[in-house]
Amino acid sequence: RMLGLAVRRTVHAAARRQSTTRALLAACAAITVSVRAAEVAVSVVGRAHITAMAAAGGAGGGGALDGTYKAIRVNEFGGPEVLVVEDLPLADLAPGPDEVVVSLKATGVNPVDTYIRAGVYANAPTPPYTPGSDGAGVVLAIGAGVTRCAPGDRVYVSGSISGTYAEATKAVQSAVHLLPPSVDFRQGAAIGVPYRTAYRALFQVAEAKPGEWVLINGASGAVGLASVQFGVARGLRIIGTAGTEAGMEVVRSFGADLAVSHKDFAALQTAVAEATGGAGVSVIVEMLANVNLGNDLKLLAERGRVAIVGSRGDVEITPRDLMAREASVRGVMLAKCRPHEKTEIDSAIYAGLRNGSLKPIVGDVFPMSEAADAHIDVISKSSGSFGKVVIAADCLKRESHRPT
Repeated sequence: RMLGLAVRRTVHAAARRQSTTRALLAACAAITVSVRAAEVAVSVVGRAHITAMAAAGGAGGGGALDGTYKAIRVNEFGGPEVLVVEDLPLADLAPGPDEVVVSLKATGVNPVDTYIRAGVYANAPTPPYTPGSDGAGVVLAIGAGVTRCAPGDRVYVSGSISGTYAEATKAVQSAVHLLPPSVDFRQGAAIGVPYRTAYRALFQVAEAKPGEWVLINGASGAVGLASVQFGVARGLRIIGTAGTEAGMEVVRSFGADLAVSHKDFAALQTAVAEATGGAGVSVIVEMLANVNLGNDLKLLAERGRVAIVGSRGDVEITPRDLMAREASVRGVMLAKCRPHEKTEIDSAIYAGLRNGSLKPIVGDVFPMSEAADAHIDVISKSSGSFGKVVIAADCLKRESHRPT
């Protein structure tokens, strides 16, 4: 009751402010504080029990895992309707050496999850399987040799052995990261793929440098907002595009120098020319290359670089747009990260979460029973991209935190 009262008071107070979008962001921030306080209260009560259960098995804290857990399963490739909730034995998640079992409170939904489910993604798992690689929760048990976390720790997961569309998951310890106190579980589920992709695209693939102008095409989505935050923190000059005025306002609120609609290329071209003194942008982070790549090349500065994060089909380009600028187009694929690159990415993310320069934004939240709708939502974006789509254990019906 106290949490509900605090939320209502916060929303009502924020709604009286002049900017609707900034009011909503302020409300969401305060709600996060309230939710985090509730998490701490629950953790205090439950931590001793979790630790005792996980430690019961002796070496490494990998105790007996009894009972069942709910998981969303794909028993055959197909549309969103193939996602079904099943009960699985918790014992199947018993951790081996270097493995961690996490009781998940929230799961991140990524576009790639829908491609895998549809059977159109290279190296897709063989059904039946549990989707997902991102999530956040509490460590339930650890295997021998695990040193980076302990039972009862709040963590986020950026990679999973068993899948994260579930109440529990198993992961290697290198994929499990401590969650700073200021970040709640839903935000934790929004970290993995979006923030790792943003850092890799900007700094490891496009090699963006402080002072360079960077265009983020699709800046109001999960990867886009992560890119804006990383860019601002590193001294990049950011131009972000979005499909709605509310989306553009969110992009501006995170420090972008300029926010422009991606629906009007002529206006975007003018805005880029004016901002850069006619030189063009040094880097473009592109979320939908099959639609935008041809126009992207016309916005580049000499020796400009396009980092392709997403594409859903073929595209026609004019090679002379590249030749005239000695520009390049580069692909981004997280799976190609080398070990030292992963370490660099994860270190940068944790530092940003700790110092507050990185603030994961959650858009729509779904209960586990509505996973099919979550898959439709993450792809359709009928009302514009905003933040991360999440499946949460404490969600009873769909929640939307999009600005209006």
